[in-house]
Amino acid sequence: MRVRRGGPIAWWSPDPRGVIPLDGFHVSRSLRGSCNRFDVRVDTAFPDVMRACADPSRPSGWIDEEFIEAYTRLHELGWAHSVEAWTRDSDPALVGGTYGVAIGGLFAGESMFHRQTDAGKVAVVGLVERLRAGGGSLFDVQWLTPHLETLGATEIPRANYLAQVAGAITRPQLSL
Repeated sequence: MRVRRGGPIAWWSPDPRGVIPLDGFHVSRSLRGSCNRFDVRVDTAFPDVMRACADPSRPSGWIDEEFIEAYTRLHELGWAHSVEAWTRDSDPALVGGTYGVAIGGLFAGESMFHRQTDAGKVAVVGLVERLRAGGGSLFDVQWLTPHLETLGATEIPRANYLAQVAGAITRPQLSL
């Protein structure tokens, strides 16, 4: 789902669809090293992650305050989640993160951000580890980007995607 600043809400269903296969997730040696520089937390700063993703200086920004309020309500209801990368120091700072919606075994990622090199990717590593451990079966990233491709993201035809969604949402609710 996307929102144009000041415009109507639009629903996007790209064909093909970007996904990260949980069994095909790739963590490079350098990214593995970066994982040791951050603490990964879940759901400790949901609105802050959304606001960082909404940074108005980002090209094609679509997350506005109304959208943040709606997703924060989904978070309060247990449907939307954030995975965050925090600095490891005496005064931890939020430096990367991602958020999305979990339904059954599906995690539909919405956006991610970073303020330090690899911090957003480290949050995604933490998310995939939790999806694997918590019963996840489908990690939807909507679009294949070069950034996500380095992590093993791939494209699948819409029909295949819809079949995977149908199976994923019947699974027990994810535990992140």
